Amino acid sequence: MDLPKSRAVSPRLEFLDTATSTNDLLREAASGPDAASWPHGSVIVTDDQTSGRGRLGRTWLAPTGKTLAISVLLRPGGGAQARALPGDAYGWIPLIAGAAMTEAVTRAVDAARPAEPEDPEDRTGGVEVRLKWPNDVLVSGYKVCGILSELLSESGAVIVGAGLNLTLDEHDLPTLTSTSLLLATGVRPDADAVLADYLETFARLFEAFLDHGGDADAAGTAARVSALCGTLGSEVRVELPGDRELIGTALRIDADGRLVVRDRENGEEQAVAAGDVTHLRY
Repeated sequence: MDLPKSRAVSPRLEFLDTATSTNDLLREAASGPDAASWPHGSVIVTDDQTSGRGRLGRTWLAPTGKTLAISVLLRPGGGAQARALPGDAYGWIPLIAGAAMTEAVTRAVDAARPAEPEDPEDRTGGVEVRLKWPNDVLVSGYKVCGILSELLSESGAVIVGAGLNLTLDEHDLPTLTSTSLLLATGVRPDADAVLADYLETFARLFEAFLDHGGDADAAGTAARVSALCGTLGSEVRVELPGDRELIGTALRIDADGRLVVRDRENGEEQAVAAGDVTHLRY
């Protein structure tokens, strides 16, 4: 896969015909003897990932040629302390990636819509793209992309992995709550265009975040993520560490990128830093 549009927006992009895990390979490259040749914004991508991972150690497998596994290297600071991020700002990184992917998928969906919608009052074309806190992109409630971020503690670098479903059909879907761009639109997506859009948007949003020292409000990050996040205002169930569970209303995202949920039982607000979130439908 040549990916000329994507290569034009990345300082280094390596497309692999097959890969075990793009996150693992990029981590090895970014921390190995040749690390200096992998600058901030470097990317490894494949359409055949054999040992992908999701959150909580889950495996992520897909048929060859029908998805993209994308890993982006971030080097906050890059040796310049003025550009370094405070520790509590790192929670925003997967949300920034999720916002970038949500916007890229939205534009891909828009490009696939007919010029004249069947219902002139329906400006969504029947398809809604939303970010689910903290790391999924949903199309009409079905997952089209998942995101997994990993911190390289020794260097402070971050690897952000994303798995995007491009052309999976009904028989390929990993779960009943998954979809693909092809299934959502009926049109085969331009993989290079979607990838380039994601990479360019991610870089721009992250640069603004860096420029403001990780202050999500000042950078406009908090407002942008919140506007895209379909979790806010929803009734949710959050599976917490230690086999605990929180059910309530998702109210907002706090200054550290945590989801604030009002407990349905006692009315208290609780900030959640990590956990599986299910949108409840009654």
